[in-house]
Amino acid sequence: MKKMKLQQARIKQHMTQKGMADILGMTQSQYYRRESGEIYITDNEWVKMAKALDVEVDEIRENDPASTIYNYDNHSGNYSASNNYFYNIPDFVMKNQQEYIDMLKNKIVELQENLELQENTVRLLREELHRIETNSK
Repeated sequence: MKKMKLQQARIKQHMTQKGMADILGMTQSQYYRRESGEIYITDNEWVKMAKALDVEVDEIRENDPASTIYNYDNHSGNYSASNNYFYNIPDFVMKNQQEYIDMLKNKIVELQENLELQENTVRLLREELHRIETNSK
């Protein structure tokens, strides 16, 4: 979700994305992805941005949907916590993945039951083979 209140406050203060990025210790591209809603903004980043824009955090903060995924891949080479990437996954994708997980769980149960039947068959065949060998002596 695009952070319109943040963008408007930044523009009102005649601050560029590059200027905000410098304050946050990141590239302009990384800042853009936060302002455009592609990447989650941390509490610490909200505080720094509010201070730079001379506003309260509540005046610029817009919360992200609940289905935020935390991905700690870091392609910048800078391993500070502020460079973590956050992604929002649409509900239909989450539902589809949950259905797939449920199907796999059911398949596992089915395979475990099948394995148990196969193991019982092998046990019975061994017992029969042992009985035949014992009777032939």
